[in-house]
Amino acid sequence: MRVYLVGGAVRDRLLGRVVHEHDYVVVGAHAATLRARGFQQVGKDFPVFLHPLTKDEYALARTERKTAPGYHGFAVHADPEVTLEQDLLRRDLTINALAEDAEGRIVDPYGGLADLEARVLRHVSPAFAEDPVRILRLARFAARFADLGFTVAAETQALMREMVTAGEVDALVPERVWQELSRALCETRPSRFFEVLRECGALARLLPELDRLWGVAQPLKWHPEVDTGVHVMLVLDMAARLSPLLEVRFAALCHDLGKGTTPAEILPSHKGHEARSVELLEGVCDRFRVPNRCRELARITAGYHGLVHKVEELRDTTVLDLLERTDALRRPERFEQMLVACEADFRGRTGYAERDYPQAALLRRLQAAVAALDVGAIARAAPAPQLIAGRIREARLAALRAARGG
Repeated sequence: MRVYLVGGAVRDRLLGRVVHEHDYVVVGAHAATLRARGFQQVGKDFPVFLHPLTKDEYALARTERKTAPGYHGFAVHADPEVTLEQDLLRRDLTINALAEDAEGRIVDPYGGLADLEARVLRHVSPAFAEDPVRILRLARFAARFADLGFTVAAETQALMREMVTAGEVDALVPERVWQELSRALCETRPSRFFEVLRECGALARLLPELDRLWGVAQPLKWHPEVDTGVHVMLVLDMAARLSPLLEVRFAALCHDLGKGTTPAEILPSHKGHEARSVELLEGVCDRFRVPNRCRELARITAGYHGLVHKVEELRDTTVLDLLERTDALRRPERFEQMLVACEADFRGRTGYAERDYPQAALLRRLQAAVAALDVGAIARAAPAPQLIAGRIREARLAALRAARGG
């Protein structure tokens, strides 16, 4: 029995990055051998075991054979006769098809070291085309390693386009797409994930609401980058810079979806795009079963970012409506997240990245002033129950005026 460290742990150590997980391949062993040593078998599809002490994953060397469309359609063969090279051959990218033996020697049968050096994402074999999830994984690695300058090999790009044309991407189940998309949103430069998907045609199949934003013009006065798709990618990367939270980044991604359905006759204006964005967002969230915390933040960001940007010009009644409709008084943490997403929208424009966003500071001050009111005392002081709501609104408007210095 021989044990090898494989995959991401080897790749990340060679790249000088922090290694978070250690996965191992076991060659020349039966499942019974590992169970006898105290390893716990997990899952039914793959011969994977957890180490009794470290809980690291140990998988028997295996081969896979395509049996049906999609990413579930595989027959797995694990046997003591399967070699390390055969196991590495089934992996997606050459940089992930590296192994390290107990003495620290690197096993590199498919050119992973050279591609690490050249900063290239390249498929190991034509079997890449058998699993559409690999397109999403490659795009996610492009986002993760964007700061290192990784590019997609031309032949891999061509293969992914062929997969999209063949309909492989259409076989992906929503949960799997969301799993990869949400992980990509949390990478170093999430825009690269969507750019890679767009370049091979997968984005149009998976997220047509986002894909159609490229080529849609915006007013040059407010958007020096002009192109809406370019703007949304700038916003997304700015959100990644401002917040580690998935929900903030998802809200940034979806805030302008409605601009893709703006009537041609009113372009480059996008009047009413906020309501259209919310409608399209709901469809995206339904399709991919997006968690409620992401859906809710994206909904208020898409619907109200225009008002947030103009808060200095708004009447007190409109500001109070904004606070109440976004539930800012009961859910201040989510309101703060919305302000961060709106700041990303403001600064996600060519030449705006380092500008201040005073609107957020003003709204924080106004929200705090209204939230500090003792509504219980106001209600008790009302001479009749039917007057309570009006008295509370009057007090909130007075608090807003005082906070604005008016």
